Amino acid sequence: MKFRTEVIINKYPVQIEHQSQIITFGSCFAQNIGEYFKFYRFNILENPFGILYNSASIYNSINLLFENKKFKKSDLIYYQEQWHSFYHHSNFSETDWKKCIQNINNSLKNALKFLENSKFVILTFGTSYVYKFNKTNLIVSNCHKLPQSNFTRFRLSVEENINYITSAIKLLSQINPNINVILTVSPIRHLKDGAAENQLSKASLLLAIDEVVNNADNSYYFPSYEIMLDELRDYRFYAQDMLHPGKSAIDYIWEKFSDAFFSDECKSIMKEVGKISKAKNHIPRNKEVKSYQTFLLNQIDLIDKLSKKYPHLNLLDDKIFFKSQLK
Repeated sequence: MKFRTEVIINKYPVQIEHQSQIITFGSCFAQNIGEYFKFYRFNILENPFGILYNSASIYNSINLLFENKKFKKSDLIYYQEQWHSFYHHSNFSETDWKKCIQNINNSLKNALKFLENSKFVILTFGTSYVYKFNKTNLIVSNCHKLPQSNFTRFRLSVEENINYITSAIKLLSQINPNINVILTVSPIRHLKDGAAENQLSKASLLLAIDEVVNNADNSYYFPSYEIMLDELRDYRFYAQDMLHPGKSAIDYIWEKFSDAFFSDECKSIMKEVGKISKAKNHIPRNKEVKSYQTFLLNQIDLIDKLSKKYPHLNLLDDKIFFKSQLK
């Protein structure tokens, strides 16, 4: 007997390898998946603008990279004793405007260089709802807790989502003609909008992405939203807030993503690299004992063997860490 429906995902025509540079833009779900890429030592740059929720904000961010934008003081706002950018997460906010601009411009420079050499970009959309700053009509990426009266809130239509996503992909292809774009809708529920409104918001994104993927050769849709909704619909798969996927759900979605996008050789490497990552996270009771020192030497030996067999793997930081623990 079958007690649940499974979302069947066939292998995609493009495959991710460890030598493939990957950059992500989007919601906190993109960060969740990014942690897995980092755990298995993929070459990934995660959300260079911080968390982005909607298609307009993602387009705006990519457009800044395309324009090779250099931020100035006039591009910032000052509120509650800090300088902020409407294009960036509050992680970039600073009490010193010069430091704020320096961090933003360094991130822009690094992101553009990374994107130019990337093989994949993952765009994760969380909602169709946006906030427009009334003074400039800019759809902001973060309101930075300014009073609600400064903004107009509305839901992007299917057509507007199509235009923003299509425009973002065109810019990405101009920056890097070899880029492959993976699109997904975050399974995180935005119930502050209301249950029905959340569904309408997600539906607008799903319809838009379907239209985009059908008309763009370098774009692919991964159904993380559908996996959560159909296969993992029970509340035990949610975090305590009942809005975000729990760890077991994210583990499962990552497993489905791996089966769809990774080659057999890539998954074999991941198993070996995963052992190193787990070993690095291991906290011994006593670092001085001989058994732990032998454990460290074994990890260094494994890293050397993997690095020789797969020269494209970057395990240098891991090797430095294990060597630093030797007595």
